[in-house]
Amino acid sequence: MRRADRLFAIIQTLRGGRSRRAEDIAQILEVSPRTIYRDIADLQAQNVPIDGERGVGYILRDDYFLPPLRRTRLEMEALSWGVAFVATHGDDALSAAAQELAIKLRSASPSAVHHQPSASAHGNKLNMRGRAQLKILREAIMERQKIGLTYCAADGALTERILRPLGLEHWGQVWTLTAWCELRDSFRVFRIDRIDSLIKHDIKFRDEPGKTMSDYIQSLSVEK
Repeated sequence: MRRADRLFAIIQTLRGGRSRRAEDIAQILEVSPRTIYRDIADLQAQNVPIDGERGVGYILRDDYFLPPLRRTRLEMEALSWGVAFVATHGDDALSAAAQELAIKLRSASPSAVHHQPSASAHGNKLNMRGRAQLKILREAIMERQKIGLTYCAADGALTERILRPLGLEHWGQVWTLTAWCELRDSFRVFRIDRIDSLIKHDIKFRDEPGKTMSDYIQSLSVEK
């Protein structure tokens, strides 16, 4: 992570009016506490209003932020529902990020959130292995990396695949992965709960005509 990105991440972590120890921030950003102490000292030297001290914790004063973007009540409701869904059905990292976002939304627009109906999400949740696999797939899609998996079909047959992961979908009960399958040389959709094993390769892929997510969506409309 670039230092500028890390400084911004520290500020984001301190939002919401909560005290955070340097050790906790260091764990989130995967750096040493000494690095966080140094970065916070630099931010304070740049007049970023961070209060606190070593061993106690740090807090960012609310008056540091620019006025938030204007959001309609319906937009706030949409955010609340989206955050609730990701907090419930996302992988561990994404769920934690959604919970952080919920705190920041309440801090940024307390009066607007107060008038929103309580948003919640239920249904089948992924088990621990499924959440770990979802994180790998999500990162592979973002990083454009090929994946290898062993897949268990409905009849119990196991097949090994090399895929270009393109998109993740949630259907109320299960998550699915849409991908270009190099074994079948065509698009395929895989249920995440039927993935037996999964690995992310260090092989990047580029969009090619006929093998992108937009191509897949277009093929669905053609089939109709």
